[in-house]
Amino acid sequence: MPDDNLLQVRSIAAYDDNYIWLISDKHCAVIVDPGDAAPVIKYLTEHHLTLTAILITHHHADHIGGVANLLTWCASLGLVKPVVYGPAHENISVVTEQLIESDVVSISRPACDFTVLDVPGHTAGHIAFYLNAGDRQHVFCGDTLFATGCGRLFEGTPAQMVDSLNKLKNLPDQTLVHCAHEYTLSNIKFALAVEPQNQDLLAWQQTALTLRQQGVPTVPTTIAHEKSVNPFLRCEESSVIESVKQHQAIKDTYPVTVFAHLRSWKDTFKA
Repeated sequence: MPDDNLLQVRSIAAYDDNYIWLISDKHCAVIVDPGDAAPVIKYLTEHHLTLTAILITHHHADHIGGVANLLTWCASLGLVKPVVYGPAHENISVVTEQLIESDVVSISRPACDFTVLDVPGHTAGHIAFYLNAGDRQHVFCGDTLFATGCGRLFEGTPAQMVDSLNKLKNLPDQTLVHCAHEYTLSNIKFALAVEPQNQDLLAWQQTALTLRQQGVPTVPTTIAHEKSVNPFLRCEESSVIESVKQHQAIKDTYPVTVFAHLRSWKDTFKA
């Protein structure tokens, strides 16, 4: 018989391109970055799941906008109020448990332990949640790392973002990368401008196109995959360095310098 305690991870589409992540044991659920309550309530209701905790990676509205309504909905059903976990270094009023690097979030139902990573850059206090589920590892990275891309530097520095991406890059290769947006096709177009001869990237473009034509998400990917196709994780590769040098003269080729120019290039790139 199937194990009812086996964790399942599902994406819930929201807005135009957001993904809200749900971790469940078929009875109880944890939600990550619920920017909109409506699709979450619909999913929980249809699958008869009880919401026990909410995880927040950063303060942007499309990641926290649905929290208050979810709490109100739970209260209307007479359920125990879910704990809301989020970054200690950001001011998020709905967060009830503030987290920093190396904290562990232990949840009894569904049974899972998340290790917190500080990954500033996109925002000043951005965190990620790493889940080792035994047979599979997951990282819920918000807007720090995307499939074939990374988040804009709204509040952090290139050095911070490089350090944050390196933390994610150093996770086990098989770790599933659960990012919060479906930006993959546009990210691939930029990546191909940087590395037009990258065969892994060319193959990934075809796979991603097929998935999107079928209405299927392109995520999660894996850390190993991202290391092969994501230019922001490849700032020490000669092909990326040479491409950046051709695009804009740089005085040195340290990874932070390469990343800074790569990110600036992407910010103005027309797909």
